[in-house]
Amino acid sequence: MPIIYDLSKLPSDVREQIENSAKYTAWFSKFPDKLLGYSTSEDNKNDAKTGKSLKYDILTAILYLIPSDGSGVNICAMAKIAKCEGPCLNTAGRGAMGSVQMSRLRKTLFMLQYPKEFEAMLRKEIRKLEKRAKKLGLILKIRLNGTSDVRWEREFPEILQEFQEFMYDYTKIPNRNIGNFPKYDLTFSYSGVKEYQPFVQQAIGNGMRMAVVFKHKDKIPHKFLGMYCINGDDSDDTSSAPKGVVWALYAKGKARNDTSGFVVDNTFMGV
Repeated sequence: MPIIYDLSKLPSDVREQIENSAKYTAWFSKFPDKLLGYSTSEDNKNDAKTGKSLKYDILTAILYLIPSDGSGVNICAMAKIAKCEGPCLNTAGRGAMGSVQMSRLRKTLFMLQYPKEFEAMLRKEIRKLEKRAKKLGLILKIRLNGTSDVRWEREFPEILQEFQEFMYDYTKIPNRNIGNFPKYDLTFSYSGVKEYQPFVQQAIGNGMRMAVVFKHKDKIPHKFLGMYCINGDDSDDTSSAPKGVVWALYAKGKARNDTSGFVVDNTFMGV
């Protein structure tokens, strides 16, 4: 089967892994079977991240792409400045597995190289999820930047316009132009890296809700940067929180050992 994606921009070792593996050659010879990951009560919550909002009657669907420039095209504009490439959520849990990475890479190449087909598939999946959520008596929430920072309002505005009432995201870009999509909810993603602080201050000035990753789960402070902290690991639905607060998360995967400044070391912070 011929590979249908242009792999020329990929790192040579990744390209060789795809070309020398019968399994991955078959994967990259066709479109993905689905784009969004989600859990429902009938699925036994098989995805910890999407499943944890079920207790609030929320069906959460998330799109996981390969972050930064892992596809050969940078889809996380601030990744290098914020130094979040290493501790990225992309490495947490099952995301550290080779097959999971390849799946996310294929979805990313599909989006970049077959945008019309990608948009059609995404629209079809969302409409199907609308019906499923209604049948189960759940509220549908969709996060397209599970491990990316795509400007959906610019790249796929028709998708955002049609489904913005369900959409929420994290972003490291404090000045994204979402004025035409007032129901699209954004939470700013913090990094303590020195070069990134002007963007942090801009987000604070804009009154954005701010997601902050702390090293220790049991030592989340009462306040951070003058903003009250609320538990962000109880649910993935950031849109449920008010603006101007810290959505406190704790480090997972490689982020536990991060020293770049992306993860806040709260070892000696008061709770």
